[in-house]
Amino acid sequence: MTEQQMKDKAIRYLKSQYGEDTVCMDVTGNGVENGNGVLAVDCTVSVGGAHSDWSKKFTFRNGDVTNMTWRRR
Repeated sequence: MTEQQMKDKAIRYLKSQYGEDTVCMDVTGNGVENGNGVLAVDCTVSVGGAHSDWSKKFTFRNGDVTNMTWRRR
């Protein structure tokens, strides 16, 4: 799985779970191997037109996002 594919899955996860539209996303750490591990990003998201900046960590299991933690930047 490429880093871009992981970013795409993270973007879809944010939309489906939180209704967030991703404005931009930069990978800050990639610990995913063979579809398992943590992808760390800094991102800007939009909800209802309001933008906010976050650092988020997506946990991948078997190539799918299973969890996310976050903190505001």
